[in-house]
Amino acid sequence: MFTFAHAFVSLFVYRYLRLVVNLYAFCRLKPIPIPENPRLTSKHVTVVIPSLEGGGDELADTIQSILVTEPFEIILVTIEAHEERAKSMIKQMGTTKVRVCCVKHPNKRRQMVRAIPEIKTEITVFADDDVTWPPKLLRWMLAPLENEKYGAVGTNQRLRRAESPTFQQRIWGFLGALYLERRNFDCAACMYMDGGLPCLSGRTVAYRTNIIRDEAFIYGFAHEEWLGRYQLNADDDNFITRWLVSHKKQIWYQYHKEAEVQTTLEDNPKFLKQCLRWSRSNWRSNITSMFYERHIWKSQPWSTYAVQLTTLSHWAFFGDCLLFYLFFRATESWDDDTQTLGFLILMSWMFVSKFIKLLGHYIRYPADFLLLPISIIFGYLHGLIKIYAMLSLNVTAWGSRAGADDDDGYRMIEIHKPSQTTHSLTLRIPNDALRTACTTERRTSIVMLLKKKLTH
Repeated sequence: MFTFAHAFVSLFVYRYLRLVVNLYAFCRLKPIPIPENPRLTSKHVTVVIPSLEGGGDELADTIQSILVTEPFEIILVTIEAHEERAKSMIKQMGTTKVRVCCVKHPNKRRQMVRAIPEIKTEITVFADDDVTWPPKLLRWMLAPLENEKYGAVGTNQRLRRAESPTFQQRIWGFLGALYLERRNFDCAACMYMDGGLPCLSGRTVAYRTNIIRDEAFIYGFAHEEWLGRYQLNADDDNFITRWLVSHKKQIWYQYHKEAEVQTTLEDNPKFLKQCLRWSRSNWRSNITSMFYERHIWKSQPWSTYAVQLTTLSHWAFFGDCLLFYLFFRATESWDDDTQTLGFLILMSWMFVSKFIKLLGHYIRYPADFLLLPISIIFGYLHGLIKIYAMLSLNVTAWGSRAGADDDDGYRMIEIHKPSQTTHSLTLRIPNDALRTACTTERRTSIVMLLKKKLTH
């Protein structure tokens, strides 16, 4: 007979087994060291920076920090409307290592694909336009790629804290810093357990160029479908991560101080819109990974349980309440003192679980421990964000960056598929970025493959 005690133990183990094991795994993961005589150097790296604004102090600072690492070249991809602004900024910087490319509409996937045929090196690093690199970053990112079995390398990230922040900025910045800290923890732990991770963040990530130049990759990247009804042009890093998994390309997460990039997040209520966008992306990608592609169940079973499944099963407020209820019902026969002691032990355990994997942040910034109650409350309220995200998965708007949503319609385009009863074949040729990325011969081969597939 399945009792309340069985239910309590089952839920408790399901919720906290991943925490205990991940704590052990996080402590065990070691970075791959830089070899004494590396084959790969920074001269084998091209850095691609998709940018909306194409200028500004923040982008200039990003480029300057990347130039310190001495890559072969930087390709800055912006929109046509900001081309002259970008070229003017590069001219003022006095460097010949930066080239400017353009697309008509602001879309990160299109901007990335636009840059691919321009790359002349063995390794490609994609970076956001608001990151700061440490001087030895490329050396640490290239170390795992000395081994041919690895196709991509991710980095850990920290928030670049605001100088002299207001109290409101301090609160929002604290929540943003914990988001990145939690992500670093999950990635490092899962990498140790089974080589998986939630997602290779596009903030700074390295790929072997031959992987992203593959014809099938380029076409799939530019033609991802969602629910069979939409062409999805958002969630670029999620797509690439799933592609690597489905094509058996191993990933490494280089968790080291010298492989740590600093980035910015919103330090105002717009942070909630960022959380909403990330939540929608997680829903779409994790559903695709678990129930459509399904490769992760076999190749990354621990990561599937510890990360992907939490999209469906982790609801902090509901889970805590259910645990308390099941414990109360399971211990009704206990005397009052023993039951009260049990409640106190359970509450203590749950309280520690709220911050233990974020301990690194609190060690670096002890004063932030005073804000712990805010993070717990936000964790409960985040369930509402998840629910709203789940009910609006066809929305791709950023809502947190000026100009980012001017062409939001390009991020999710409704597909009008031809009827199965007709013999006519309508092929949607890739957008302007893909046309540039693919040579005529490659486009022809893609079209022929599609025709052969659809006519059988």
